[in-house]
Amino acid sequence: MDKKTYLVTGASKGIGRAIARSLANDGYQVILLARASDELDSACKEIQSNSPSSFSIACDLSQPESIDFAIKSLQDLDAIDGIVHNAGTIAPIQSMFDADDAIWERNIYVNVTGVQRLTGGLYSKMKASNHCRVTTISSGAALRPLHSWSAYCISKAGLDMWSRCLAEEGAKDGITSIAIAPGIVNTDMQLEIRSSSSEDFPLVDSFIGYHRDGDLTRPDDVAAKLHSLITTHSMEQSGQRFDVREL
Repeated sequence: MDKKTYLVTGASKGIGRAIARSLANDGYQVILLARASDELDSACKEIQSNSPSSFSIACDLSQPESIDFAIKSLQDLDAIDGIVHNAGTIAPIQSMFDADDAIWERNIYVNVTGVQRLTGGLYSKMKASNHCRVTTISSGAALRPLHSWSAYCISKAGLDMWSRCLAEEGAKDGITSIAIAPGIVNTDMQLEIRSSSSEDFPLVDSFIGYHRDGDLTRPDDVAAKLHSLITTHSMEQSGQRFDVREL
């Protein structure tokens, strides 16, 4: 196939890194976007071992100027054939009445507003592709309220609707958009959840049990299940929400 280019956010670890690896193994050029870290550097080196033209950009999705820098860094790119919006934050894990306003608002920015800013800035590159496929990583929390996860539940529900709006408005430009819930995956976010106090998060024991009982799935296994939808979903599938457990 002609080499296609995919951008993956939150690509330094967890699901994002696994998706970047899956894409590189299949011959795609991958742009890894994540906050600056040794993990981002190592992820980039790993991906380049199978896709030498792949590269990384340090970007903090909570900072508008950082997003704008990432967009500017891609100005010489001819086209973007796909985006995987994987980066996200769950903090604050606290009652909505106790949560710090700045942390609550940062959640909404990273999980929704930053996604919009980045995508809008790359619109011309997306239109330049014959078919730009956008995938947002959703969550079961988008469908039901969970005590102490108000910002996360709201932002993921908003992201699902954002994906549907993109499908509606992007169709004329050959842009499709889907959302996929990945299930309960063994990532740093799960560790953060398990580290919460029962006072802040009444359901913490359930999440400790998921880990103890081996109920968490591996990021690589999730990436393998998502790969086909990320790279081949159709115009007819655009606007839909999928659950990895049903694939």
